[in-house]
Amino acid sequence: MLAAMPPAPSNRPDTDETPVTPVRDRSDACPGALRLHTADDGALARVRIPAGVLSAAQAYVLADAAERLGDGALDITSRGNLQLRGLEAGCGGELARLLDACGLLPAPRHERVRNVVASPLSGLDGRGHPDVQPLVRELDALLCASERAPELSGRFLFALDDGRGDMAEFAADVMLLAEPDGAWVRVDAGDAAVRVRAGDGPRAMLLAADAFLDAAAASATRAWRVRELPAAHALSTADLVGRIASAGIETFPAGALPGADRAGGGERPPAPGAGTGWVYAVAPLGRLTAAQWRLVAATADAHGTGELRVTPWRGVVVAGAGRQQAAALADAGLVTGPDSPWLGVGACTGRPGCAKSLADVRADATALLTAGAGGLPVHWSGCERRCGHPRGDWADVVATGDGHYEVSAPGAPPRTVPLPELAGALAAARTTTPTKTTTKTPTK
Repeated sequence: MLAAMPPAPSNRPDTDETPVTPVRDRSDACPGALRLHTADDGALARVRIPAGVLSAAQAYVLADAAERLGDGALDITSRGNLQLRGLEAGCGGELARLLDACGLLPAPRHERVRNVVASPLSGLDGRGHPDVQPLVRELDALLCASERAPELSGRFLFALDDGRGDMAEFAADVMLLAEPDGAWVRVDAGDAAVRVRAGDGPRAMLLAADAFLDAAAASATRAWRVRELPAAHALSTADLVGRIASAGIETFPAGALPGADRAGGGERPPAPGAGTGWVYAVAPLGRLTAAQWRLVAATADAHGTGELRVTPWRGVVVAGAGRQQAAALADAGLVTGPDSPWLGVGACTGRPGCAKSLADVRADATALLTAGAGGLPVHWSGCERRCGHPRGDWADVVATGDGHYEVSAPGAPPRTVPLPELAGALAAARTTTPTKTTTKTPTK
């Protein structure tokens, strides 16, 4: 029988992001499904869903768990995982049993390291190159069988891109990028890269993670991410090629990265809507009620293939559904069209769930939803940590206390304004033309 671990002594927010830290003085305390995090609104559980893929039956179990044990809602994280909040004290064991019974805990020792994102429309919309979902399943099986994989931190990220470039923005620790003919893939780990046959891609990815663990141990920094390795211990292409070749996998020079570069670019996230054989719906602020989640599951069950794909852009793809189902999801409050003001609006948990937050940012974001709509993405933060912020350029709205917010955007100086003046300041920030692409790093 599975038993839940005690709550982790951390202040992790509702995000999978981590700042760059040269030296770690503690082990990673990222929450999971078995190691819960204690927040002001109760315990929090993060359920890893590799590539966001789950069945309608599993989705029903999660809806029931959210309603029976938590606050009645599910949050989608920036890596396409799912969180339950407001969990009652002592319910960890029951939650673990529910997840195990429906197949969401295939390897309890490994559950926090099953961090895998993948092109969510791969194999559905006729774009990209090969369908990477079979490679995702193989990678997850290898992870769950690996004796060494549990040494990875809960922040280490694998990404599989079917060639369209939509995974480039995540700067994953190990990324697989499919090439046009579908027979070859490029595997990257930091600045190291190698080309292998597609069938060898998952094994090469796990071997790259092993190489990282060796480098992290040699550096004595307790690095959690590839980008945290000091220069003297950074992975080189020679390191990567040697590790993969030693396992009997034939390697080839990677050459130029086709389609997109790792630092950014590539295809934009999919727009909400319906295609031939799929519907993509976005959850406002990444949060669905249990009733909305059951509707999504029922849609997949009755009108689709029975499969859901949760996306890192806080939405869910229903494979096999169509336009009629998209309309029903829209009626239930989900975004299924490209013109909604909810698109591009994000927020951390804020009050009352987070003790560090200085404002109820979700309520304020909802009240000022249309301010500057259609401009830069905007992220509302309850404190300077900016948990869950987007990548690239965005309008930054940070609570400073006493009903004030600091508003800034790339190329524009920050302004601290009271709530009654916030709509105008936000609209101005969102319509700012960035002078250059920047990425803000949250502080911890």
